[in-house]
Amino acid sequence: MTDTPQLDENAFVEINKARLTRNRLSDHPPRILLLYGSLRDRSFSRLMSEEAARVLERLGAETRIFNPTGLPLPDEDHADHPKVQELRDMVVWSEGMVWCSPERHGAMTAVIKAQIDWIPLSLGAVRPTQGKTLAVMQVSGGSQSFNAVNQMRILGRWMRCITIPNQSSVPKAFQQFNDNNRMKPSPFYNRMVDVMEELVKFTYITRDLADDLVDRYSERVETREELIHRVNKTTS
Repeated sequence: MTDTPQLDENAFVEINKARLTRNRLSDHPPRILLLYGSLRDRSFSRLMSEEAARVLERLGAETRIFNPTGLPLPDEDHADHPKVQELRDMVVWSEGMVWCSPERHGAMTAVIKAQIDWIPLSLGAVRPTQGKTLAVMQVSGGSQSFNAVNQMRILGRWMRCITIPNQSSVPKAFQQFNDNNRMKPSPFYNRMVDVMEELVKFTYITRDLADDLVDRYSERVETREELIHRVNKTTS
């Protein structure tokens, strides 16, 4: 019979309810980064992201859109590549993100996946994605599907983002934009606005609590063990 694991009392502390329920402190505009998943000249995921950015700005957010042109494939180059650094700096700047991908062969594109793969879970003491909000959207050339948004939700969970419940999927995207590359009025446009509105709300609610939301017992145990190891090493 194996022994039952015991909690490490030196690392285990009660949840700080006061910190989690405190009033909002930040009053600056929510900072939202938008990533899109196509390099085409007329990329509908880019047009969708630009439309979403306009809505976000109307809702009071500050936005940046990353252009993936020139971003190397993961492991093709080093992390000090200028486009990789640009992407990572934007992610660190952000308090929330929007990922928008075309659906290709029933999945998200390599372009959007490469961007996410270049984002690490940690950069020293900085956690670029953890505890930040995320909205997912997709565009399709044919009938409506949800494969890409479902896959991005899995990635968002893996990156420890707070992925909002609502999402947007636009079928036959080539019919949803006019000659000026603006999205036409439609239920799909209204749904996209719903998603952006929800993202801003979730970002307001959680951005000051991000560090507390990703604070984990297992990591506190690891940190304590590392400190003990360092102390023993310096005193031996």
